Amino acid sequence: MDSGVLVAVVSGLFTMVGSFAGVLASQNLTAFRLQKLEEKVEKHNQVVERTALLEEKMKVANHRLDDLERAGQ
Repeated sequence: MDSGVLVAVVSGLFTMVGSFAGVLASQNLTAFRLQKLEEKVEKHNQVVERTALLEEKMKVANHRLDDLERAGQ
């Protein structure tokens, strides 16, 4: 009977260690994927900012062209 208890205890310990290792691996993977997602979002935000600046510059350039066309008539 003692050997059955010992087997159960050892088996339980290995199950706990395996579960803990699985949780740690999953946590590390989640942190890694979140970091990569944050990097992608930052790149996207930079593109949006640059696009807004380009749109404003195009608006100014179009007004200047309109003024030049009106002055040439």
